[in-house]
Amino acid sequence: MSHHRIDKRFADLKHAGRKGLIPFITAGDPLPEATVHIMHALVAAGADLIELGVPYSDPVADGPTIQHSSERAIARGVGIKQILAWVSEFRQIDSTTPIVLMGYLNPIEIYGYARFAEQASMAGVDGVLIVDVPVEEAEAVAPLREMGLCEIFLVAPTTTDRRLAAIRARAEGFIYYVSFAGITGASQLDTAAVRARVEHIKQGGSIPVAVGFGVRDATSAVSVAESADAVVIGSALVAQLAATSDRDSAVAAAHAFLAPIRAALDQAVRR
Repeated sequence: MSHHRIDKRFADLKHAGRKGLIPFITAGDPLPEATVHIMHALVAAGADLIELGVPYSDPVADGPTIQHSSERAIARGVGIKQILAWVSEFRQIDSTTPIVLMGYLNPIEIYGYARFAEQASMAGVDGVLIVDVPVEEAEAVAPLREMGLCEIFLVAPTTTDRRLAAIRARAEGFIYYVSFAGITGASQLDTAAVRARVEHIKQGGSIPVAVGFGVRDATSAVSVAESADAVVIGSALVAQLAATSDRDSAVAAAHAFLAPIRAALDQAVRR
């Protein structure tokens, strides 16, 4: 089962008393030829797990930053086949960093569930987070679980206890808590509310909780990490990458953005 990489990573973090850092990038943006290099740069800068966004034409949960990155990648012809090839290429050098593909159901459905599941698993993908598949409809993607891909669920501030119980029962790898209702990349972040909610999600379960949406720098990452097992940072990183125009500057920007956040998280744990 490929999601052992995710379980092992969170177990290692817990054992070391560290917090997970999960950067999100849109596959193929800013340049298709930079993606694998950016992934390696993020790991070198301290990423514990990478969320790779599968570009989609109608990303309803994403704010303008990630929407535009998706549009740029689609304009360059980036699709699932190419993304899986990049994961395979990444795996030739890095066999331990977990990779979660994040996206929407439509491209996977068109590609074919069984075909996607088999090829993703072979490429070295560990999990999938399909934004528009709620837990009630999770059976639709059963072939993915059967191939050992970990199914990651989103929990929002508005998620009812009944749904939360259903998610806890099915969740694998980690639960991704969306820190407020709204789109990715928005600015308001209420740390006390996040802490209360994360504690509630963890009740009666041992599954790690990662928090994203609204984490944009070292300060917000540190405050969220007080209660969460990991922090997810996407829009702010995607915006930095969007400002670059060639592979080397994209790689440098990825490393320069993530390294201080890793340092701040480790510093906070030591205090």
